[in-house]
Amino acid sequence: MATIEILSINVGMPKQVQFNQKAVSTGIFKSATDEPLYLSYLNFEGDGQGDLVHHGGREKAVCVYPYEHYPFWENELRKPLEYGAFGENLTIKGLLETDVCIGDVFKLGKAIVQVSQPRQPCYKLSIKYGVPDMPLKVQQTGYTGFYFRVLEEGGVSKADGLSLLHRHPKAITVSFANRIMHREKDHIEGMKQILEVEQLSVNWRNTFLKRLAGTETDSRERLTGNS
Repeated sequence: MATIEILSINVGMPKQVQFNQKAVSTGIFKSATDEPLYLSYLNFEGDGQGDLVHHGGREKAVCVYPYEHYPFWENELRKPLEYGAFGENLTIKGLLETDVCIGDVFKLGKAIVQVSQPRQPCYKLSIKYGVPDMPLKVQQTGYTGFYFRVLEEGGVSKADGLSLLHRHPKAITVSFANRIMHREKDHIEGMKQILEVEQLSVNWRNTFLKRLAGTETDSRERLTGNS
């Protein structure tokens, strides 16, 4: 796998917005920067999340989105999109959900990062675009992006690119994990395969374990913001 291009590093602090007659804190509004930034175990400097239950933390320190999906969404939304359009920290080119696997390790500037889980779209995308079913559309297309956990902190710049250091031997792609999580929910063997990857995030692991036990909770609140 060749070096993957970093088109943009995007950061932003949470802000309050109105949604369904209530104030919501969100960090989805990010701006591109040309400055090198330090990546800690939790996030890039200058970046933050409004909902630390569902975003951020050690296992979701960096949100990554492939630029290859931008033309599709520009056509859907009928508007041009700027880097960071999906609240991602890294807009990249050359690495899709069908290519990257849970547990893969990459060099990102001076930092070392590892794929922990697919990104799960939430209702904050509806807030940003005024499209109520936007999170569901992202989920159904599989154009979700994915998260990195940080194994080693360090400085990162756009010019560094992203290079694969270690391919996980189980080869469970982000695309496959998305399919089992969202579309083939009764695929018991698929869930067991994914659970064999020790590097899978605690959140996704717990969801699959609950599903296998028949105790999974409804995901509508994540998609709609309504409890």
